[in-house]
Amino acid sequence: LYDSGNFKIGDTLTEGEKLQFKGIPRFSPSIFKEVENMDPMRTKQLEKGIEQLTDEGVAQLFVMQPGNRKVIGAVGELQFEVINFRLEHEYGAKCRFRTLSYTRSSWVTSSDKKKLDEFVKRKQQHIGFDKEANPVYLSDSDYMINLTKQDYPDIDFHKTSEFKS
Repeated sequence: LYDSGNFKIGDTLTEGEKLQFKGIPRFSPSIFKEVENMDPMRTKQLEKGIEQLTDEGVAQLFVMQPGNRKVIGAVGELQFEVINFRLEHEYGAKCRFRTLSYTRSSWVTSSDKKKLDEFVKRKQQHIGFDKEANPVYLSDSDYMINLTKQDYPDIDFHKTSEFKS
């Protein structure tokens, strides 16, 4: 079966049965680094590489505003070394990573869309969007997450991406 880049890890092919899987949950990373492109002439290769590597599950990609900044979240430093090596040797793209102060993340939801939108707007500097465009609150401590939970009781905080039923 030839794949031109349409399939991701965990995709299922069937001959007519309607199957639905929850998918592989993504867990909260503890190290966050912003991607800085070292060669603007290779931007497409860098973006394709980051997209494909994060699709493989090497790490997680979050997009932060303003500026569509790419932030990679991982559980260990080795993952960043692997990403950097593979970007350079498989995609011909060079980047460096700028360490951010975040050490915690929570996917955020609410039964009240207006309140969620307001939360995302007020906390914009702490919000990244995952590959499915779900908002993720990034924080530097559990204390700050708990404080934010108290300030926003209508917002639900989830430690994994698997929060929908």
